Amino acid sequence: MKKHELEKKLKERNINPYFYCLDGGLPNEAHTLGKNGDLWEVYYSERGNKSQLKTFLTEDEACDYLYEWIIRTVESMQI
Repeated sequence: MKKHELEKKLKERNINPYFYCLDGGLPNEAHTLGKNGDLWEVYYSERGNKSQLKTFLTEDEACDYLYEWIIRTVESMQI
């Protein structure tokens, strides 16, 4: 899926938009999607650091991974 499709799916699932960021950077305490050169990055941003960083060659792979990660996390937190 592409970034705009990911955003739509997260909204449909009523995921709080403060829980994620689809524009990269280092937002505070957010599951994040970003582009770094030719690679797509998915990571958790907290206190100016990237943790649990995964890199992908395609936008589709990165968006699919981030969606599943967010859903698993939300379900485990029961929010």
